[in-house]
Amino acid sequence: MALLSFKKRDTAPDRPAAAEVEAFLQGYSIEVMPRTAEKVESFRDLLAPGTRVYIAHIDGTLIEDMVATARRLADEGYPVMPHFPARIIKDRATLENWLAMYRGEAGVDQALLLAGGVTTPVGDFDSSIQLLETGLFDKAGFKRLHVAGHPEGNRDIDPDGGSANVDAALRWKNKFNETTDAEMALATQFAFEAGPIIAWADALREAGITLPIHIGIAGPAKLQTLIKFAIACGVGPSLKVLQKRAMDVSKLLLPYEPTDVVTELALHKARHPEFNIEQVHFFPLGGIKANATWAIDHGGAATRPASQT
Repeated sequence: MALLSFKKRDTAPDRPAAAEVEAFLQGYSIEVMPRTAEKVESFRDLLAPGTRVYIAHIDGTLIEDMVATARRLADEGYPVMPHFPARIIKDRATLENWLAMYRGEAGVDQALLLAGGVTTPVGDFDSSIQLLETGLFDKAGFKRLHVAGHPEGNRDIDPDGGSANVDAALRWKNKFNETTDAEMALATQFAFEAGPIIAWADALREAGITLPIHIGIAGPAKLQTLIKFAIACGVGPSLKVLQKRAMDVSKLLLPYEPTDVVTELALHKARHPEFNIEQVHFFPLGGIKANATWAIDHGGAATRPASQT
């Protein structure tokens, strides 16, 4: 069953499973880019105090713009986690410079390490493993390091559609977690169906991967927007779900909301406390304000900005 909701936003207090969803959304994180952050007058009007904000580093974005965005978010009181895409970092000296800028100018001590969206590396690094092997993040005093997870696989890493390379990388990162003082977690690509997400998370636990999972969820957006991003990000099974929905013209213009997938994951977490999904990480594909509003409506007091408490 496709776990997509095309209903108008429900703000009624008696939503089914409201308590479980509120508990599941506590401590959620969200992602911005410098150009999208510029459109937000005040994050304090949208995000609860302490919300972790990732800053996506797209190829071509100046490090100065990334650091300026980090500084602004930190000044507004939010813990900041910038992306470090290995394939757009030229060399060790560049990495050291980025780390020094983030620490010295914005007080950043968290990072998401990933290979990055470009096919050909610009320099010495090709993977997040190589970034971790430098030891520079520990040396710079970074206290939290997240790495990427892929509930639906990643054809950039496993071109045959399997998971051998992804699994080997996860085992390495899980082992690395035992050697670093930094807290680690898996921040995943977004997906739209709870069943495959649950099966993937359970398989990791059975394989001995103990890194907590921060599950990627696409925020409210137009269906056409989701399809565009799903294609760009290589979200295979979920893309098929979206394409099937797109064939129904009556639903094409209605907004998508992540109500169903979040509710099913929340109920599973409530019934299975050992479930290794620890938090939700939102991709605000339809805009930061729309995503934050949905989270406030469904997450209770824990997700309200200071202006609403």
